[in-house]
Order: sequence, then C-alpha cells, then structure tokens
Amino acid sequence: MHVKTNDLILKTFTVLISFILFGFAVHLFFAGHNEPGGGFVGGLMTSAAILLMYMAYGEKTVNKVLPIDFKLLIIIGLAIAVLTGIGSFVFNQPFLSHTFTYVNLPIFGEVELATALFFDLGVYLTVIGVTMTIILTISRDRN
Repeated sequence: MHVKTNDLILKTFTVLISFILFGFAVHLFFAGHNEPGGGFVGGLMTSAAILLMYMAYGEKTVNKVLPIDFKLLIIIGLAIAVLTGIGSFVFNQPFLSHTFTYVNLPIFGEVELATALFFDLGVYLTVIGVTMTIILTISRDRN
C-alpha cells in the first residue's frame, strides 16, 4: 500500500528557503575576495539549496528543472581553476599570481575585476559538483 504524504508546507517553504540560500551563496561568492566567503563556502551554500530541493521535490522533478551533470561540473570547475593559475605564466608571473583592474559598468559604476574571482568560480563549480555527486551517489545506494 502506497501512502501519499502531504508535504505542501515543505514544498512551499523550500521555494523561499532555496531562494534565500542561493542569494546568500551569491553574496558569499562575490564577497570572498575582500571579506569572509568565496567559492568554497558559496559552493557549499548552493549545494545546500539544491539538496533541499531534492529532499522536497524528489530526484525526477529536480532533474527536470536543473538538468545538470554534476560530474561534468567538477571537470569544468577544475579546468577554470587550473587555467586561471596557468594564466599567470603568460605574464611571466608565479603560478596563481593575483592581479586586478577596475572597469566601469553602466549601472554599477567602477567595479574591481580580479583574477581571484575566476579562480573562485572554478572552486565554486568544483565544490557544487563534488558535493552533489557524493550526496546523490549515497542517496542512490540502496544496499
């Protein structure tokens, strides 16, 4: 006998909480250069939001909404991080040397653009990929 649970409250609050978690993850990601945060913590927060959606809506539904291959995300993240580090060799600098410049954006005005941001992006994607791959693999293991 299959009992259908009424998880309306969980699904309703998941939308709100996931939105807050994603927003905080973006804040942590961009604040990480000058304040506590960065790609690692931002990736963990994003993984928490995605995990909450998996718990509330189930694997089939979330995979339709977020058709992401998390193993591929690991490769893309590692490639971005390594290429950022190797990019310093182009300018005859030590591996993972950091530099920055300022650019003027129409709405935001003068904004700092740093190479650390690209490295953090690689870390961010790698952390999401690894975390979600581990959690989904464990959840699929029925033994």
